[in-house]
Amino acid sequence: MASGLFALLDDIASVMDDVATMTKVAAKKTSGILGDDLAVNAEKASGFVPDRELPVLWAISKGSFVNKLIILPVAFLLSAFAPVVVTVILVLGGLYLAYEGAEKILEWIIPHAPSHEKINLEEEITPYQVVAHEKKKIQSAITTDFILSVEIVIIAMSTVVDKPLSTQILVVSLIALLATVGVYGLVALIVRMDEFGYKLIALNPEDNTISDKIGRLLVKALPVLIRIISFVGTIALLLVAGGIFSHNIDFFHHLLPTWPEIIKDFLIGLGVGIVILIPILIFSKIKSKSGAS
Repeated sequence: MASGLFALLDDIASVMDDVATMTKVAAKKTSGILGDDLAVNAEKASGFVPDRELPVLWAISKGSFVNKLIILPVAFLLSAFAPVVVTVILVLGGLYLAYEGAEKILEWIIPHAPSHEKINLEEEITPYQVVAHEKKKIQSAITTDFILSVEIVIIAMSTVVDKPLSTQILVVSLIALLATVGVYGLVALIVRMDEFGYKLIALNPEDNTISDKIGRLLVKALPVLIRIISFVGTIALLLVAGGIFSHNIDFFHHLLPTWPEIIKDFLIGLGVGIVILIPILIFSKIKSKSGAS
């Protein structure tokens, strides 16, 4: 009986070691989307009065948990009964990621024209309008989270598609948990960074103290940090997209065989993104002209 118990414990340890290894691989594969998720949600959770930032972020986090509860069972069922669908969804998601990455790079090169919407600053904003604004931003963030969550789960699933179902469930569930707790925990720290900086500045009445310098640094660093996260996330999106195409489509798999994989994946992701972006831009321009006339 003792030998049977030790054998069972050894099997459990072996499974957990496999889960830990595959979780690291899946986390690496999904890092690009996690970075984009972090940047997007940091932007969406900011812009509120300080005492509303955390409640708004908590509401988005709850919506993210619900998204995962919807997506995970569907992903496991597809993996068990229709694994080819997982690959199709993965490639479709790669198209979306490539398009999004290419669009962001275009925005860096040719910034969008500023909105000319006139805002009456003298008009008092009612509590109803504040609540409606919050709900709109929360819903927008949850919708974006759903799209990114689908990609995170599918990419994580692709790393363990040949593993037993139990390993798939453990690995993908851990990645999904990381995507919610880790990302929104970091977002909470980021969006409160400037508020903490202001508190350091107001810590004492003296000017140019160490606390003042640190506080001003934190306040100035917030928008820079969000831009850095957005930049890194965009590059990673194209790398993830290119990797999806390279590993699942023969044409791209055999393309540029002597090039370093990271450069190859980036160029493939960017190239596919541009091919998708051009007709969308043309269609949008035609639509806007017809609407204006």
